[in-house]
Amino acid sequence: QVRLVESGGGLVQAGGSLRLSCAASGTVFTLNPMGWYRQGPGKQREVVATITSGGITNYADSVKGRFTVSRGNAKNTVYLQMSDLKPEDTAVYYCNGYSAGRLSDYWGQGTQVTVSS
Repeated sequence: QVRLVESGGGLVQAGGSLRLSCAASGTVFTLNPMGWYRQGPGKQREVVATITSGGITNYADSVKGRFTVSRGNAKNTVYLQMSDLKPEDTAVYYCNGYSAGRLSDYWGQGTQVTVSS
């Protein structure tokens, strides 16, 4: 069974930084792409950033220049470095990975990020 586990969320003041981590287990396939999504209060889930195994990245316009997504040396790990955080970044952040071998999307349980003004 494929599991994605996030860590690194928390409470931070506006202008601060946080780093989210995600590690997947239970699969021999490389998840590609991997990325981060978020769901704020009363909002739909939206993509934040994605990265392919080749390092190609995509970002939501709202986070460009502030967030950086990267893949770790360990297989199926992904990080999200968040800087200059704003109250509107407050959301539950979800790690995502796609397995072409299983034609399936996988999701973590989510980690709360709260930015106070």
